[in-house]
Amino acid sequence: MGWALVAAGEPHHRKGWIKRFDPRFWTVDFARPMMASVVSAAPRTLRVEAVFYRKQDLAGLIWESVDRWDHPLLAYETRRDFRHVQLKFRWRSGGVKRLDALHGPTLTIEGRDAAGNPRAWYVRLWNYAQGSAEDAVVRLDFDDLDGGFLLPGEADPVWAGDIDRMFISLVPPTYDGGEGVLAAPAEGWAEMADIVCTGSGSVLAIGDAVLPETALGMTNGYDDCYHLTPARVVRQIVQLGYRGDVVHYVGMSHYMRLEALGGGFYVSLAGGVLNRPTAAWHRALADACAAAGLGLIWSLSYEVFDAYCWNDWKQRGADGAPALTGWVPPSTLLAPANAGAMGYLQLVARAFVAIGREAGLAPKFQVGEPWWWVNPGGKICAYDAATSAALGGASVAIADARGPLDAAQRAMLDALGALLATSTAALVAAARDEAGAAGLESLLLVFLPTVLDPTAPDLRRANVPLGWAKPAFDVLQLEDYDWVTAERGAETAPARAAMVQRLGYPVHEHHYFSGFVLNAEDRGKWRAIADAADAARQAGVARTFIWALPQVARDGFVAFDGEDRVQAFDAVDFPIAIGREAMALTEFSTQIVSSPSGHEQRASEWAEARMRYDAGPGIRSEADVRALTEFFRARRGAARAFRFRDPFDSSSAEGDGLPTAMDQWLGTGDGVRRQFALVKRYGAGDAEAVRPIRLPVAGSVRVSVGGIETAAFLVTGEGEVLLDTAPAVGAAVRAGFRFDVPVRFADDRLEVSRATFLAGELASVTLVEVRAPW
Repeated sequence: MGWALVAAGEPHHRKGWIKRFDPRFWTVDFARPMMASVVSAAPRTLRVEAVFYRKQDLAGLIWESVDRWDHPLLAYETRRDFRHVQLKFRWRSGGVKRLDALHGPTLTIEGRDAAGNPRAWYVRLWNYAQGSAEDAVVRLDFDDLDGGFLLPGEADPVWAGDIDRMFISLVPPTYDGGEGVLAAPAEGWAEMADIVCTGSGSVLAIGDAVLPETALGMTNGYDDCYHLTPARVVRQIVQLGYRGDVVHYVGMSHYMRLEALGGGFYVSLAGGVLNRPTAAWHRALADACAAAGLGLIWSLSYEVFDAYCWNDWKQRGADGAPALTGWVPPSTLLAPANAGAMGYLQLVARAFVAIGREAGLAPKFQVGEPWWWVNPGGKICAYDAATSAALGGASVAIADARGPLDAAQRAMLDALGALLATSTAALVAAARDEAGAAGLESLLLVFLPTVLDPTAPDLRRANVPLGWAKPAFDVLQLEDYDWVTAERGAETAPARAAMVQRLGYPVHEHHYFSGFVLNAEDRGKWRAIADAADAARQAGVARTFIWALPQVARDGFVAFDGEDRVQAFDAVDFPIAIGREAMALTEFSTQIVSSPSGHEQRASEWAEARMRYDAGPGIRSEADVRALTEFFRARRGAARAFRFRDPFDSSSAEGDGLPTAMDQWLGTGDGVRRQFALVKRYGAGDAEAVRPIRLPVAGSVRVSVGGIETAAFLVTGEGEVLLDTAPAVGAAVRAGFRFDVPVRFADDRLEVSRATFLAGELASVTLVEVRAPW
């Protein structure tokens, strides 16, 4: 698999054109607890649904001059000049402030005046409307536009030459600038139909790349894209080359209805399960996926925004502390033993499955990362009232789940696993019942770094219960991004094997999630994510997904199949007897610019040297010719790389001697990291060069930790050391080894003859080092 990160603003990709104010590219935003969504309901039409809980709630329907949300290959151009633009639309609304009211829909324009000073203008839409206060045609000419409530007396002329963004404000009918909780949630809507933009500034260029279809799948989460239109989301998925099923996490903070109590807002079933904006958005998503030929896997977790969660629904530690994640603000985990919490999740699952079924999609439902949370200090959150009542006498004290546990504590973890499995089975049963005759594909997503935490090996009793064993689910999905982005990806293969052994799902019935990059400054981690995706596909999983679309778009990640064929590698040795006589050449690539005075500027283009070899001197007989010809044919000439033993440099030891466990320093322990890449160092001090070693010779690797040799490790397929336990903080990890070099034939032609070696002449068989394809 090939991949790349595309920088924003690159000019070389394909462009198309859209009219400014295209309905697909508006967004909404607001402050909690209210909720709103925008969908492009029909051509030239958008519709906002909102639910207000407080008098002061306000939603903004936003158009931005800078496209911050689309992939760089698909984003529209930045154009802050709105002069010579006219916008016309039909406004219809209900349940929100009317156009003619004080605090009615106002177009706020943020930018700079003609002198470059930051400022904002407030344009009352009613001043430019014809019709009634809830059904009118609005005409805006940005060359002749005034802010102010009453015109012309309060006119504040807009200078439209430098605008960052503009938004239309929507507030509840009782909005008066004051604060307070509404007596009941207020649902409202607004629609802009027949949108027409004219004038010389009315057209924007937009990225219109269509990437080749990739075997990778795409994932997404509502909490990350609630503010976008579903059409915009699906456009990106399709044009970036992703096909098949899209895993859509419905989130933990936006889909629920709320009710006010004691100064807070809590999950509610009053009026239904999903709030109206969420239901409208997801109906549009399901319809767009169906139209694009995509499937949807609805993903629902046991995670809920903490501020919205009823106190008795939360998992709790023995000290009463709730299970709180590291998000800011935090989410919490629902207790699998709590009938109210689990009943609520079942209703949520039914609601989303019904939306997909109505769109004609095959029902697919994922239980996402269900587990018993562990608070800092190894404090398992299994002591809420419902769980304690369900366990009865099996509930015992576990001060630290990471320490050695006795039989009663292990029995409690087994009982917790049974509770978890029972709850997930009931959740899937509810989704299956809602799917009806269409049937349901059930999936389970497990986060390996938590459930298989090597510092707490007994926790898998609770968090990988045997009740999940095949055939409890149709597909087992695994993710491990903490390991991948922390350069611990070698832990995945043994963890996958452990899951196969415990639950019985063969690898070809697994899905794998590779990702994600939380922060933009860490975009370099995409390399590890792409490598992990490749490794999963090579391991034989049924489907590999990239997690997730918002990060893919932000960082410009693209994936394309076929690169693996270019980088093809066969794990076979070049005939060693022939290779022993090879001549070796070490090369760099340096750009040298000489001035007329003789001074030079030099730039090294390669971080590492590349080796070249001539194996011709090793051809001594007809048998050698036949062996070499057979090997050349099997490699398809220069097409496929292979292993080669450097006759002068194939050991970690000084002087190419026998390896010892102390030869090369690999790193220092931090108490967590178990994976260390093999390297060989040349030189010292500032001039030291570090060479990655990707092809250690099987059985030759020796490892020491803190100066003591250990056999408690394995060597991964990528040529890295994976220790059984993490070295202590400050412990030096060192290794010795024999190694090969990945090379290919330099040419697609091989010329040898009987006269060559009989006459003492040398054939030329050039080999070139390749960068390891993993």
